[in-house]
Amino acid sequence: MQTQDKLSDRQLSDEQSREVAEMIREEIARRRISRQALAEQAKLSLSTLEKALGGRRPFTLATTVRLEQALGVSLRKGTATPAPAAGNDVAPDGLGSYSHRAVTWLEGVYITLRPSFGDKDAIFAYRTEIVWEPKVSSLVFREGERTDAAYEHTGEVAVPHQSGFIYLVINKHGQHRVITVSRPTVTGAMYGIISTLRAGAGSQLMPVAAPIAYVPIDNVKEPALGRIMPDHASHALYLSHLRRTVEEPFALFLSV
Repeated sequence: MQTQDKLSDRQLSDEQSREVAEMIREEIARRRISRQALAEQAKLSLSTLEKALGGRRPFTLATTVRLEQALGVSLRKGTATPAPAAGNDVAPDGLGSYSHRAVTWLEGVYITLRPSFGDKDAIFAYRTEIVWEPKVSSLVFREGERTDAAYEHTGEVAVPHQSGFIYLVINKHGQHRVITVSRPTVTGAMYGIISTLRAGAGSQLMPVAAPIAYVPIDNVKEPALGRIMPDHASHALYLSHLRRTVEEPFALFLSV
């Protein structure tokens, strides 16, 4: 036991620590997460993380392993990505092969915002929950409290390491709806594009793409759902989130 403790407390070399620090800063920037959020995911104090990233103290093996497990990537050259816990805890390769522990920061309840397809001045708001589903061994999302309840969806969540984006996917009898969003910002919000079908007259359907935002419900003081018109108290806040999608930009809409 003492031997294992000494091994875990072993400090990385100065060169190794610099390489690890650089990779962590790249992951933080790519995923748009805060150092505080990463420290919480890795079960470290923010002070410990800050000192190691700033070169004021070397990384220990134990700290590095915790950060690797939280990020789901290898931070040490020549070292494989840490194996996830035993059990049904890894998503299929088609969804990114992520472990549950590596994506707990995505779980939660969000207000979903997108332009109303039926009224150009309105914003459509509804509830989306992202949770780990052991039966399929992946994150899933479930929509609720939509005014058009017949179109509420449940689907899979893909979190590939390569692109740095998150995909919420519906595949129903070969018919796809895909939502591509950024990693959460420091406030936990995600921004991107929804690509789906718009219902028209009768049975007519038309492909449509629009900006979309997922805002943690705890970030909104008095969350309002449904079709939010310009005179509604929540309209200005919701509109600012949708505009952020294209103004920062988190996504581009190209014209011909």
